[in-house]
Amino acid sequence: MKILLVCHYFPPEIGAPQARLSETAKVWAEGHDVQVLTGFPNHPTGVVHEGYRGRRSMSEEVDGYSVERTWVYATPNEGFVKKTLGHLSFMLSGIVLGWRRLKRPDVVVVSSPTFFSILTAWVIAKRFRVPLVVEVRDLWPGIFVDLGVLTNKPIIWLLERLELAAYRAAALVVVVTEGFKDDLVSRGIASEKVEVITNGVDLERFSPGDPDSATRSALGAGKDEVLVAYIGAHGISHGLETLIDAAALGGPLTKFAFVGEGAAKQSLIEYAELNRATNVSFHPGVPREAVPVLLRSSDILIVPLRNLPLFSSFIPSKMFEFMATEVAVIGAVTGEPAAILSQAGAVVVPPEQPEVLGATIARLASNPTERAERAAEARRYVEKNYDRSQIALDYVQCLERLTDG
Repeated sequence: MKILLVCHYFPPEIGAPQARLSETAKVWAEGHDVQVLTGFPNHPTGVVHEGYRGRRSMSEEVDGYSVERTWVYATPNEGFVKKTLGHLSFMLSGIVLGWRRLKRPDVVVVSSPTFFSILTAWVIAKRFRVPLVVEVRDLWPGIFVDLGVLTNKPIIWLLERLELAAYRAAALVVVVTEGFKDDLVSRGIASEKVEVITNGVDLERFSPGDPDSATRSALGAGKDEVLVAYIGAHGISHGLETLIDAAALGGPLTKFAFVGEGAAKQSLIEYAELNRATNVSFHPGVPREAVPVLLRSSDILIVPLRNLPLFSSFIPSKMFEFMATEVAVIGAVTGEPAAILSQAGAVVVPPEQPEVLGATIARLASNPTERAERAAEARRYVEKNYDRSQIALDYVQCLERLTDG
C-alpha cells in the first residue's frame, strides 16, 4: 500500500506530534511505501534549521520513507495571527509545490493540528482520486475558544463549519480518545466513520535506566535533592503557574526544572522571579534523542493541564513516555487522562490546585519506596496497553480495510 502522510510539523523539529508521526511512519514503512509531505523545520523558534534554508522545496529519505518538504512562512510559536499565516503558507505551498513531487498514493492521511493542512490533503486526495483520512489530535477550533484565544463569534462559526465539512469529506476520521469521538458524533459525524486510535510510546527508546548525575546537576539538583521536572511545551494549555506555586511547598531539598520552549515560557520565567521561586529553574528544549536521559534523571515528572471541560478528553502523549521510563508521575488532570494514569498506578490530583499538588509532591519526595513501586507499575501498564509499534500496526490495518473497500 502507498501511504501519503501530510503534516505541518515533523522532525527534526522537537515535540510530541513530530515524534509520534515520525515513529508511526517508520513502522508503516516496514511493510508499505510511505511518503511524508511537510514544511521546512522551524518550530517553535521560527528559525528554519541549518541545511534547510533558502529553498522552496526538497526531498529526503528517512528511516525507509521519503519526505517532501515545501516552503513555509517561518514564525515563532507566538501570536495567533502570525501562527495562522504560517499554517496558511504550508497549506498553499503543499498544494502548489507539493503534489507535483508526489507518487500517486492509495490513501492520504492528514494530521491535525494544524487545521489548514486538511485542505492541502483534501485537494491532493481529490487530485489522485483516493480516500482521505483526517487524524484529529486536537479539537480545533474548540480548544482556542475554551482558552479564550478566539472570541470573535462570526469567525468561530465559520471555522466550526469548515471543521465539520472537513470531517464529512473524509472517508475515515481517526481520533485519540473516546471523548473526541463522542464530541464529533454529537455534532453529526457518523459514528461508523470515526475510529479511536490512541497515542502510545516507543518502548525501546523510552525505557528504564540509571539517572545521569551530570544531567541532574545541569537541571539544578544536587546528589541528595529530589528533582521534579516538567518536560514539554510551555503553552497556555498547561497551567504551569500552578507548578511554580507548588514549588514553594515542595520542601528545601526539592528542585523544580522546566525544560522546553513555548509561547508562555517568558511569562513563566517572570512569574517565578516575581514569586521568588528560588528552587525553580528553566532550561531550553533538547533534541528528541536527549529526552529519555532527562526523564530517567528525574525523580518525579509532572503532567499538568488547565482545568477546562474540554481537557477532560485530551490525553497528553508525554505521559506515556514518562511512565515508560519508570519514573514516578503526577498528573494534574481530569477525565480520560486521569483515568489512564490512575489505572497505571500514577498519582492524580485536581488541576490548578497548587496546595494539593505541592503536598503530593512533598509526600512522594519523602517516600522513595512509593515512587519506585508506582513507577514500576506504570511501566508494566504501558508495555501492555500503549506500545506505539503495535498501535501503528492497528492503524495501518484500518487503512488497509479502507483501501480494500
